[in-house]
Amino acid sequence: MDYQVPKQIDKDKIFIVMRSELQGRTDPKMILYNRKVKNSTYNKIRLKDILIGKPQYGASESGQNRNDPTSPRYIRITDIDEYGLISHEDLGVTANLTDEKYVLHENDILIARSGATVGKSYIHKKSPYICFFAGYLIRFVINTQKALPDYVFAYTQTETYKEWVNAIQRPSGQPNINAEEYKSLEIPLPPLDTQYEIVSIIQTAYSDKKTKELEAQQILESIDTYLLNELGIIIPKIATNINSRIFYIQRGELEDRLDPIFNKNYSIFKNITSCYQWKTLNDLVLNNGQYGANESAIDYTEGSVRYIRITDIDEWGNLKPEDKKSASSINSAYLLRYNDILFARSGSVGRCYIHKDLSEPSIYAGYLIRFDIDTNIIDPDYLFYYCNSKLYKFWVNTIQRPAVQANINAKEYRSLRIPLPPLSIQQEIAKQITAIRQKAKALQEEGKAILERAKKEVEQMIMGEA
Repeated sequence: MDYQVPKQIDKDKIFIVMRSELQGRTDPKMILYNRKVKNSTYNKIRLKDILIGKPQYGASESGQNRNDPTSPRYIRITDIDEYGLISHEDLGVTANLTDEKYVLHENDILIARSGATVGKSYIHKKSPYICFFAGYLIRFVINTQKALPDYVFAYTQTETYKEWVNAIQRPSGQPNINAEEYKSLEIPLPPLDTQYEIVSIIQTAYSDKKTKELEAQQILESIDTYLLNELGIIIPKIATNINSRIFYIQRGELEDRLDPIFNKNYSIFKNITSCYQWKTLNDLVLNNGQYGANESAIDYTEGSVRYIRITDIDEWGNLKPEDKKSASSINSAYLLRYNDILFARSGSVGRCYIHKDLSEPSIYAGYLIRFDIDTNIIDPDYLFYYCNSKLYKFWVNTIQRPAVQANINAKEYRSLRIPLPPLSIQQEIAKQITAIRQKAKALQEEGKAILERAKKEVEQMIMGEA
């Protein structure tokens, strides 16, 4: 007679396993995963059996600012988004030493081995610059006689693969999966024609997603034209020929800086006119600027206080939803309030973020500066949108200190010039820009939905699930 679970026990919180199902790992997550993939549509093959050579760990170099778009790029876990993509719009970082053995080649697959995003994957394609990869990533080179690299990558985007990652990773303070464990991954392997079909479905979805994002990008870029027109600002064209690189300046015009870029561009910036009066940020804030917490980032769990770092803020000032972190210690002095504005003082210097979501308590890190805004004078949304404009970014490029790690301190931020319409006009400008950004966001969400539907379609093809 089969064993019967007593009625007082919640059947959703337990399961029964046959001894014959116990192979290698006996933890419940792995047993449940094995049950799921046991009856997949196609025979499975271990990742190690379709590789050329051994998996390779990346370089252990420190990232450096990458200001030249033609210089080598150092690919880190944080450069890869939840869809296995990296942005070529974002310059990313480079490193002092670029060892040839870490250079990426077409169709190399990288998988994250540690951290909250363990299991995240990326397939390398031709790039306008050399790329090499960091130590928390592992490179796998697929034997194309046995499997299509794009099919293997597509499999790593499925929910089934993510369940395997959740089952195999070693439970510890820092979740991790080593190269040997990745080699044990069993992948259902359809015939080549089916692999091609699956790859085509996924690549079409990625292409459609990219089209939606390009539409969104064009809409976002229209914000500058709208904002500058409303403020009556014309940014002069800056010559880039050889003659324009030579200039002179009167000693009396020198500020406290001798670097050429500052002295050339600052005179341009301060001579730009607007139909409204100019104020400095110092005129619009109630404090001198508060630097963030200097705490170690730790893994985020649901209900934790989020630790917002520069790398969590994208180029448009949005907070990235992935790779959340908490902090080793939480000081209430750094808790963010509604409409708090943060400025990056180093690294991706100049990035600006406005805090809106109070449903998740958050503190901010030390390379960010918080200013208390006088809302009787300036609308926080108007300030935030101005600080994501091309004019503001021109100021950032002018004012930042030239160094290995470019930086702008709180005093320098307070010198930022801002055109100040009446509060009602600020609010109307902010309202219009909010509507434009929402339209762009809707297009981005459409792109994500297209890709998610494609993933579900190919997963059903692979696993035979309803």
